Amino acid sequence: MLFRNLNLLLLLILNSESSHGFTASPPPSILSTQQRRTTVSTLSASVATDDDTKKKDDKMKYLKFQRDAIAKKDNYLRGAGVFKDVKNDVTEDMAQQFDSELMNEMKKNPNYMLEKDGIEFYLAKDHGFCWGVERSINLAYSAVETFPDNKLHITNELIHNPLVNKKLHDKNVNFIAKDENNNKDFSQIEDGDVVMLPAFGATLDEMKLLDEKGVKVVDTTCPWVSKVWNTVHKHQVKGLTSVIHGKYAHEETMATKSMCETYLCVKNLEEAEYLADFILNAKPGDGRAEKFMEKFAKACSPDFDPHRDLLKIGLANQTTMYKKETRAIGQLLQKTIMKKFGPDLINEHYFEFDTICDATQVRQDAIDELCDMHLSDDGPTLDFILVVGGFDSSNTAHLLEIPQMRGVRSYHINQADCISAENTIRHRNVKGDIVEGETLLLPKEPGSKLRIGVTSGASTPDKEVQDALGRIMMLNNLRENGELKA
Repeated sequence: MLFRNLNLLLLLILNSESSHGFTASPPPSILSTQQRRTTVSTLSASVATDDDTKKKDDKMKYLKFQRDAIAKKDNYLRGAGVFKDVKNDVTEDMAQQFDSELMNEMKKNPNYMLEKDGIEFYLAKDHGFCWGVERSINLAYSAVETFPDNKLHITNELIHNPLVNKKLHDKNVNFIAKDENNNKDFSQIEDGDVVMLPAFGATLDEMKLLDEKGVKVVDTTCPWVSKVWNTVHKHQVKGLTSVIHGKYAHEETMATKSMCETYLCVKNLEEAEYLADFILNAKPGDGRAEKFMEKFAKACSPDFDPHRDLLKIGLANQTTMYKKETRAIGQLLQKTIMKKFGPDLINEHYFEFDTICDATQVRQDAIDELCDMHLSDDGPTLDFILVVGGFDSSNTAHLLEIPQMRGVRSYHINQADCISAENTIRHRNVKGDIVEGETLLLPKEPGSKLRIGVTSGASTPDKEVQDALGRIMMLNNLRENGELKA
């Protein structure tokens, strides 16, 4: 059948050639077997080339593959193996800068408890630097060591921790300037420069711009963030709008939005309930779409149409959000879609994949355990819980929410000097406000012990926690000696 169809095709070609004055080849019926095979191979190769080109064009319409194409280039450096020559030295340098003898001593004791200077400290079993943060710092420090003669830039803070970012400043890394609308000035990047992407990742437009400049890029993006990008890619393939549980102006969420074709960001359960109500009850022409767009104007993709774009949705999230709230939002949206379209069509209209990172989950579970300590037999009642981490750190802010919701006295500080010699504390509350001058150590019965729960965000070095606890021990010693006014 193949040869018969091929003969007819060749006959048409030969007739066409004859009509244009070309010398006709032998008719297909007398072509040799070898000639036929050669012709079949040539035509198949031509068709295959056309198919490959079409497949490549179709593939590149997906944002993920545009990102992958950039990341495969020789000037794009990522992964643990790219700086293997300096990695061990950098790891040792990080240990000297960030490790804590006090914290290590706590970890050796049962229940992570240590009594020191009249205080019982109870350390959360999971706290501090996560693997992704350590990886990002190691890559950034390694880049500095590997390219000593190049000018180094970073597109944002590496992580949300003032100490770590200060150390990069001290290493002469240039932080790309940005205005109040988060627009960045990339004009300062020149040929031969090296540009680092932070742990939160970078937007696709930023990656494309750096690719056009042809500079070396060191990508320190946390793999858990990349996992979210793979999830929203699945949404695009399925024709879904990505509903992102996250803060639309947060660096990580901005990067994730750029990997979506159509998206909507909801920052909490309250906004998700507003979204669910719209899906169930809004009708074209009732004016609710205009109100919806007013509310989410900065949190949705360009040309967003809530009547059109909320018929099929997929859930993703900023990796550092409060996991219980993300799960509650997922359950709400799933029930909403089932009620709207029926349980038989749920898979056509809704897709969910958990993208809360493991480090976030275990740190939230660990502070939950601190809050429950008094419930066990002979369990201690904590005077307060100290949460240490950057004020702009989302995962740290969510750690504070847990004891606050449980009615446990708790404080979020970003560095040790938030605790003053006058027994006051400067801290961030759950609303995001900075509170000044609040008394830290309250009066206690003579002979009673001070019991403090301790935890820290995923971007917080143990050394910072130690420095803060040192200040508390100093205040308690002053109080024990009657030298501190409470």
